[in-house]
Amino acid sequence: MKVLSITVPCYNSEQYMTKCIESLLVGGEEVEIIIVDDGSKDGTARIADEYEARYPGIVKAIHQENGGHGEAVNTGIRNATGLFFKVVDSDDWVKEEAYKKILEVLTEKAGENPALDMLISNFVYEKEGAKRKKVMHYRKAFPVEQIFSWEEAGQLRKGQYILMHSVIYRTKLLQECELELPKHTFYVDNLFVYKPLPFVKTLYYVDVNFYRYFIGRDDQSVNENIMIGRIDQQIKVNKLMLQSFDLRKIANRKLKKYMFNYLEIVTSISSIMLIRSGTSENFDKKKELWNYIKTTDPWLYYKLRTSIIGRTLNLPGKSGRTVSVAAYKLCQKFFGFN
Repeated sequence: MKVLSITVPCYNSEQYMTKCIESLLVGGEEVEIIIVDDGSKDGTARIADEYEARYPGIVKAIHQENGGHGEAVNTGIRNATGLFFKVVDSDDWVKEEAYKKILEVLTEKAGENPALDMLISNFVYEKEGAKRKKVMHYRKAFPVEQIFSWEEAGQLRKGQYILMHSVIYRTKLLQECELELPKHTFYVDNLFVYKPLPFVKTLYYVDVNFYRYFIGRDDQSVNENIMIGRIDQQIKVNKLMLQSFDLRKIANRKLKKYMFNYLEIVTSISSIMLIRSGTSENFDKKKELWNYIKTTDPWLYYKLRTSIIGRTLNLPGKSGRTVSVAAYKLCQKFFGFN
């Protein structure tokens, strides 16, 4: 059995997917690389097939009708045979030394009881044109290189979150919690991380800069203008996260607080993008989102609305919207907007 299954969702990725795949091949026979061609119109399918032919025991090429990033991840989960599961987007890559360390840890933990549910590592914002690379690390929040529980975890500060780039889940945990990401929807990374959290009992943090998150293409989903254009998909993911759990029933205090903070920042991103658009239609959508929260979960609405961020986002009038945009910097740290 493979130690790690890595899914690479690809849509018209011929210009950059080779760098990604080559960085993953360093893992050798311990790794299964699942390239999911999500209905590409360029040379993506050909490149995927060529890699499968050259590395038949390592690379698996899967072709499907276009279903979006979430469906590509779903396909990866359904076809994964490795003990652990990772998503690496086709325009990103991993660092060799850190990769080998990750595999060493996963191999060591593979046969242990209780099983390791989540491994966390650092990621680097590879922002085009930036002289200094921003590293998202967790060394002040989590014990380093030891199994720990949520109870033993430190508290992540505001603006610091476990993202898809930093997480590796146990494959069976993803399958058992019945994670299913929506089709034709961007920003599902947040659901991928958020929904399995209450099922995670054991965690392990490796303080290495493993994942390199590229930011700089004009067509990237985290480009601000594109996010505003796709705001309905951001709102959809936001609502699906809100529907996932009644946070009052999350027994562990630290996990509950972390999940609340995660919902808070995603709701903030939705609200700020709606404000930044400057249209009356999107101002109405912002009101509708907050009314939705109030109707579906009054307790959560009260907690979100009375937090510092919630109060800032809901200041009245044009001057209030101007102040709200000041919270934009926090969201930039979270998503790395262009």
